[in-house]
Amino acid sequence: MGRSSWIDDDNNPALDEHVARLEHFTTAMADGTITADELEQQENLLVAAMRAVEPTLTDEQHAAVTALLAELAAYSVMQVLHGLAAARVRQAVS
Repeated sequence: MGRSSWIDDDNNPALDEHVARLEHFTTAMADGTITADELEQQENLLVAAMRAVEPTLTDEQHAAVTALLAELAAYSVMQVLHGLAAARVRQAVS
């Protein structure tokens, strides 16, 4: 099976299809509310994935993946905040 790119043809991050395959994520999102337990479960899964991958990386790969994870975390926070601000504007004008 070939690799699917992390970037779409329009030069945007293309991780949605990967995330959609995470059953625990889709189950947690189904009711539109993330509970503290669901957030904790996701954190535990993230830490387990990080622990599994980190020791397999060379120092150079570790630095690259660390930078990637930091950029992804920053993008995710910024995307959520941008969406919340846009929702507030839509609510204010309606």
